Amino acid sequence: MHTTVRQDGPWPLPDGLAEAIRGTAEEIAALVRGASDTALAVPGSKWTVGEAAAHLAIANELMADLAAGRERPYGDGTPQSLAEANAQSLAVFAERRAEPLATMIEEQAEAFLDAVSRSAAPGPEPATPLGTMNRSVLASYLLTHMLGHGYDLARALKRPHMVDRARVGLCMPFMLSVMSRVADPSATAGLAARYRIRLRGGETFGVALADGAVQVTPGAMRHRADCTILLDPVAFLLIALGRLNPWRAIAQGQILAWGPRPWLAPRFPTLFIAP
Repeated sequence: MHTTVRQDGPWPLPDGLAEAIRGTAEEIAALVRGASDTALAVPGSKWTVGEAAAHLAIANELMADLAAGRERPYGDGTPQSLAEANAQSLAVFAERRAEPLATMIEEQAEAFLDAVSRSAAPGPEPATPLGTMNRSVLASYLLTHMLGHGYDLARALKRPHMVDRARVGLCMPFMLSVMSRVADPSATAGLAARYRIRLRGGETFGVALADGAVQVTPGAMRHRADCTILLDPVAFLLIALGRLNPWRAIAQGQILAWGPRPWLAPRFPTLFIAP
């Protein structure tokens, strides 16, 4: 678990989160600046490098506005509505050049941190595309979003990605807060199961499913789990964001499962829809 400290202003952020946001934005900006052609396709995506970078620039600005208390409607949280909002925003925002996009990604990440530092705690919780959340969880959301698309850009440009164990730990407040929201009703219907998820060297949490409801509990579970899944933290985040095939992770030894119903393990990733 990460301790909570105060930054330059009254709103507390988990220790290391501001630095991770700033560092990730800088690493992504360096990737974009190093792109010889922003029209290069991103593997597994319909976007080009320029479009992915533009999306990050737009999203970082959106997050900065939310942190500052401005209302910015952006879909209703469903994957379809978010995809439509993304398409509309990219149609309006035509910039695809590397340098302006890299600069905007960095500047808007910094604007976000500045807005958080100026926000009173407690205060009204921003209404995000995935529901209301306090600014600490919103910061975790921003980091998670940047890491997902930063990973895509790194793959497209054949460069090392920036997803690591420490940053995954800082993504967990957001991941746990939205897991029940992004559950797939058709996949969870009729399933009664208790999962314990353990990240190597990091978070442990429980996910209980019954009658279509999904309950996520940070920390140790009170009841015995039907299936315990031990995952590499980086693999967990990439699977959750739809960037890594779970079967590939299993084949590489990044996932182990045991318990009274270990056969439930392969089903777990299918219970959620990456936003």
